[in-house]
Amino acid sequence: MRCPFCGHMESQVKDSRPSEDGAAIRRRRLCPECGGRFTTFERVQLRELTILKRSGRRSPFDREKLVRSIAIATRKRPIDAERVDRMVNGIVRQLESMGETELPSSAVGEMVMKALKSLDDVAYVRYASVYRDFRHTDDFAKFLSDEGLNEEAED
Repeated sequence: MRCPFCGHMESQVKDSRPSEDGAAIRRRRLCPECGGRFTTFERVQLRELTILKRSGRRSPFDREKLVRSIAIATRKRPIDAERVDRMVNGIVRQLESMGETELPSSAVGEMVMKALKSLDDVAYVRYASVYRDFRHTDDFAKFLSDEGLNEEAED
């Protein structure tokens, strides 16, 4: 594994342990060149997934892109990082078990929306605003009304 600090092509594994409910191996590594320490994760990948974008373009599935988009939606929300990790793992397992190697981006988006709705309403609405491309406040109001999330707070 290449060192992220100095670029040296080899590193030593100092510690390995299971993480994420046994779905990954966490490895602490040491670079013999610069002495830098870093962590890597090894996960099982059942198949290579390709995402078919709305534009017709194809791109390889990127777990980290999924994590980043969910992190943006959940930012500053009282949500445990471990719950988000479990959610991401569940979505990835669902995608891999669909039996297809090429999946529409809409399938990923809908899975994320469903998972976020059960996790946190604010994160769900944040993600939906980008995923559904809201342009005006009316788009928000209609979405909130359709989802039953626009209830007025009672005094």
